[in-house]
Amino acid sequence: MFPGRYLPVFGLWAAALAQQPAQPPARHSEPPPEPPIKVQVNEVIVPVSVTDYKDRFVSNLDKSDFKIFENGKEQKIAYFNRERNQPVVVGFILDLSSASRVHWKNYQDSASELVYTLLSEDRSERYTGFLVTYSTDAELVVNTTADPSLITDRIAKAKPGGGAAMYDAIYLAITKHKMIKGEPIEPRRVLIVIGSGNDNASKRSLDQIIELAQRNLVTIYGVSTKAYGFATEGEEDLKRLAEETGGRVEYPLEGVYKDIAGFVSKTQDAGSYAIDVESGGYASEVAKAMFNAIVAISGDVTTQYILRYVPTAESAESPKRFHALKVEVNLPEAKVRYRRGYYPNPP
Repeated sequence: MFPGRYLPVFGLWAAALAQQPAQPPARHSEPPPEPPIKVQVNEVIVPVSVTDYKDRFVSNLDKSDFKIFENGKEQKIAYFNRERNQPVVVGFILDLSSASRVHWKNYQDSASELVYTLLSEDRSERYTGFLVTYSTDAELVVNTTADPSLITDRIAKAKPGGGAAMYDAIYLAITKHKMIKGEPIEPRRVLIVIGSGNDNASKRSLDQIIELAQRNLVTIYGVSTKAYGFATEGEEDLKRLAEETGGRVEYPLEGVYKDIAGFVSKTQDAGSYAIDVESGGYASEVAKAMFNAIVAISGDVTTQYILRYVPTAESAESPKRFHALKVEVNLPEAKVRYRRGYYPNPP
């Protein structure tokens, strides 16, 4: 368990078995295979993350603690799961544009750490991942695998330079990676964008990518390269991608100096800050911020509730229209993250 994430993990309660008359044991009997997960064609699947007022993950809620609404009308939850480490396919999307050069080493190391955290040995049978990089063009560098070293080796060799085709990279990640059996229901789909959010080279638009993600049950997270409190072009786009699909964006370099008062008068290329950019104190603050970002993103991915429901007949009659979702949780001051809505039919 990561530091700062203290809540216990609860499995699903098993249903009580009815008493059956004693039967003689069958000879040479084979154990019955696990039944496949059955999802109705028109069933809506909504992953939900819940944190308390201190941003700590809450993992012990019950089905009765949730309400879900579609276009303002409450729906009956047909399936509920709060088991941790449910199967996931994670797409790591790495910004190799020129804008990444300033803090490249920090984000390169953090991307590798995030890969190892999510594709660790104890999750190898349930978690798989792939790597997409982008600068002027997007490329699927490593296809779906359970081996984190295949991805981290390519990250170690990557060098930034060029434009930024983030939307094309997300399009590639959604449509071109090798599919896992059962995806996107179990395992579910997650994308983690490590970059500024800027896009100046894509053929697709932000709205097209958001719709594509919503149609394909993709949750998008971001680790932003925004630093020092300065606004960066595209940061609101990255935030919108995350919020519309049920994810979050972490800003590890945004608060490096939040606990340090004052500035130094010494002029340097990186600006005048309380800690010299080349000093050990700066490196320590950055390392701590990066670690916290990794903890937050990996905790969100691994600690989600899964809600499923069958829409009312009225909803089913509008297959081309966007259906707005709202999830309420019976927990004061809770922060609830879920996708804003869905399109009934895939593209």
